[in-house]
Amino acid sequence: MVTSDQRRRQLAREKFERQQKRRAEARRKSRQRALVTGAAVAVVAAAVIGLAVGGVFDSKDTKDADTAASPSATSSLPTPKQSPSPAMAIDQKATYTFALKTSAGNVSFSMDAAKTPQTVNSFKSLADKKFFDGTKCHRLTSAGIFVLQCGDPEGTGMGGPGYTIPDENLDALGKPNEQGQVVYPAGTVAMANTGRPGSGGSQFFLVYKDSPLAPSYTPFGKIDAAGLKVLEEIAKQGTADGGTDGAPKTPVTIEQGTVTKN
Repeated sequence: MVTSDQRRRQLAREKFERQQKRRAEARRKSRQRALVTGAAVAVVAAAVIGLAVGGVFDSKDTKDADTAASPSATSSLPTPKQSPSPAMAIDQKATYTFALKTSAGNVSFSMDAAKTPQTVNSFKSLADKKFFDGTKCHRLTSAGIFVLQCGDPEGTGMGGPGYTIPDENLDALGKPNEQGQVVYPAGTVAMANTGRPGSGGSQFFLVYKDSPLAPSYTPFGKIDAAGLKVLEEIAKQGTADGGTDGAPKTPVTIEQGTVTKN
């Protein structure tokens, strides 16, 4: 026979489990909204897959309520004072290569400083300081948009370098369709943001399959063939929870990130 005390404990346990489930669902929806808030930071919503710093710049309290699913950072930038962006120190007429040595394989992509000077300069500055070394690619999406999101020093989708950089090259992918979207082709590397203009930091997303998104995420890199195959293998393994938007099932860590002039 179940005693009243046992029954109380059972009810308390069931209540706790329901709360945890609701919180997990809230975080999932929040990530979707942030990722593609217009498209990659509201990521899974077809063009809203929160590539916005998919929660990248959300506070933990905000995350419980809602995060994003697009390439946007999330829905809000950090409130602390922002540091100044790096002084221009690259050859704006040159091309650069960002080489990522990851736990899942090597991924390299080219960057054209003539098209995205602020973005390339920022990534060169951060890489030189070993900012990306030891960081995790915290998000993999497989519905609506198809990306691996990286560049968060916290590994939560809410971190950044402490400053923001302006959007660049937004018209490079053509004229938006009736839904206000353009196709980010497989092999594209673009900036995550919070869904607001000029809110990019250090988070970026690697596109492993053509993805329709709003033209709100600076496209600044082109992945080489070998790197694209690495991404496709990561995507095949899916997410840790079996969903369409979450941490990769097999953790992906950037062991070293270097930027060199070609």
